[in-house]
Order: sequence, then structure tokens, then C-alpha cells
Amino acid sequence: MNGRAVNGPLALYVHWPFCLSKCPYCDFNSHVGEDIDQARWRRAFLSELDHLAHQVPDRRLASLYFGGGTPSLMAPATVEAVIGRAHEHWPAHGDLEVTLEANPSSAEARRFRDFRSAGVERLSLGVQALDDDALRFLGRGHDRSQALAALDAAKRIFPRVSFDLIYARPDQTAGAWRRELDEALTLARGHLSLYQLTIEKGTPFYAAARAGRLTLPEPDSLATLFEITQERLEAAGLRAYEVSSHAEAGEECRHNLTYWRYEDYAGIGPGAHGRLRLDGTIVATRRRSRPEDWLAAVEADGHGAIEETPIGPDRAVAEAAMMGLRTAEGLSAERFERRTGRAFEDAFERKALGTLIEGGYLVLDGKGLRATPAGRRVLNAVLARLIA
Repeated sequence: MNGRAVNGPLALYVHWPFCLSKCPYCDFNSHVGEDIDQARWRRAFLSELDHLAHQVPDRRLASLYFGGGTPSLMAPATVEAVIGRAHEHWPAHGDLEVTLEANPSSAEARRFRDFRSAGVERLSLGVQALDDDALRFLGRGHDRSQALAALDAAKRIFPRVSFDLIYARPDQTAGAWRRELDEALTLARGHLSLYQLTIEKGTPFYAAARAGRLTLPEPDSLATLFEITQERLEAAGLRAYEVSSHAEAGEECRHNLTYWRYEDYAGIGPGAHGRLRLDGTIVATRRRSRPEDWLAAVEADGHGAIEETPIGPDRAVAEAAMMGLRTAEGLSAERFERRTGRAFEDAFERKALGTLIEGGYLVLDGKGLRATPAGRRVLNAVLARLIA
């Protein structure tokens, strides 16, 4: 589909698929890579950017996010080249947010200044735990001391820094999580992402769970850990602007807000997805997943796209609800109708909507439709009822 896109801001995601090792909980499109030809990959990213610019001209770039995989394994020259080419194609929409995900190994931390010089202004650091035993369990390639050193270096180099932790680990107690959270809050600078450990099919953790070698906390314990997380972060001034993301006012990740608000974003690199309005229709895009397949396709055709599928009204409603109700702000009535072509009362079955509102799970008012704290704790069940 090659129609000209409507004017408006654009978020750009760049997927680097390589890691030094594969974490046992990870089901992302990541691969252990050796002898990576950085110059070849740089040329491929730039080629796919050029192709994308023909599809979505006349936009303003709101954010650029390097994810993975482990993007801090990219050559800083590649990061700089991608940022520069993106600027050539699209002027910045206000204060451009450029984020790069990084692991806190000492080798990657030595590159932080080069990434800053390349144009990265926000670093998202995959700390995942502040305890050495937990880090070993999670299969991480760093220890606590490396994590703290990398975080200290990042805060000295980048204007904006976030880091991730994974909780609800096997045998993790409420007291231990409180202590880890309290330490995290002394280290945080405006943003924290806190994810409950989940068991995903195809991962070593999934096989271990099936064999009875790994057991997650019971639902009541999970609920307690979630409540502790919300209370501690709220008291510290980092509100949950999304189920797993907490920030001081103005420190929210603007790139991820694009996803949750169901606005336009484009993805390049192996397995990258996008949602773009082209010729008045929202189009789902997807790139080839296997790095070698994507690279060969880009070198042959200028892009690695394997899907450009128009999204119908019902699917648009479901996707907008699944993303927007994760956030504290919820679904804006104006934005929802602009993106889906429907008002709330027409998009959702009225009885189901009314029941969820009366039950205290949703609120519908002049601000829009949003989940209450009780609704966000059981959001999957709320969504299943709302968009059945």
C-alpha cells in the first residue's frame, strides 16, 4: 500500500535483533549474534528508512526509539547515521525524544558517551533486579555492582534515564520487594518500569514451569506485590501513567505513549511492527523476523516488509481499547473517534459497558473512558467483557 499518509506526528521504532545471550524469560525477537557486519546493517537500516519516507512523507518526527535485542551493541556510528537520516526525512515535532535501550554491562557502559554524542538523549537501562541471586536466576549478563555503576554513569551522561525491574519472582516476599523498591527509588531519576515476571511459551522458563521446576507466586501474592508497587511509587511522586510504567510529571516515555494512545508509529528492522494511517485507513505493517531474511530482503528490495494490511473498524476499536485502557488517562473520546470512526457508545456493547461502569471497573465522563484502579488490576477480564 503506497498512498500518501495524512499529516501528523510520527513515532519511529528501530529494532536491533542481537544480544550477547538470550534471557530465559524473553520471547522477544532477539538472537545471539556473532561477527555482525555493522556497516552492512547500517546501510540496511538507512535503506529501509528511505523506503519508509516514501510511504509517510510530510510528517513531523515525535520520537525515535532503538529497541531490541540489545541496541547498546550497535555501533554508535550506526545510531548516529539512523538519527541523521531520520532528521533528513522528517522535521522534529517539538522536542524530539530519542531513546536507546541498554544493558548495564561494563563493556556497553563504556559506549554511553558515544551514544550521547550520536544524539541519544534518553537511556532505558535493563537493570531487572538489584540482587545478585535474582540476576543469576533471570540469566542476566551483569551483576549488582555493574548495574549500579552503569546507572551512575548514565545519570551523568544522559538528560533522561529510566531503568526496568522485574518482580513477582519465585519465592519473592512482600518485604523483600519493598526493600528493593525503596532502593530503586533512591536511584531513580523520574521514571521506572516495573514488570511482573510472566512465563511465555517457547522460553526456557516455560519449559521449567511445565516440568514443575519453576513456580510463580500465587494470585493473592501477585496482587499484594502489585499493590505495594503502586502505593510505594505513588507516594514517591512517580504515578502509574501506564500499568507497568511510573513517572514524575513530564518524564513519561513519549514514544510509548504513542503506542498506548493508538497514534501513528512506524517500525524498521527485523520483526518491527507499525500502525500507520494511509489514504484514510489504518494499516498494520510488519517486517520479516529472521535477521538474515530481513537483511537479504532489504538489500534486494529496499525494505523487509511482509505485511501491510488494512485494519477494519472492529479491530481498530479492539486495539485502541487494549492499549488505551492500560493508561491512567484512558481513552480520549476525541482521539478514539478520530482513529476508529466510532463513539464509545457505538463501539462497545452498551450492556457490557454499563455493567463495567456500575461495577466500578470503568469510568466514563467528560475526559473519556478509563479503567479505575480496581479495573486495572483485572484489566484482561475487563477487556474480554468490553470487546467480546
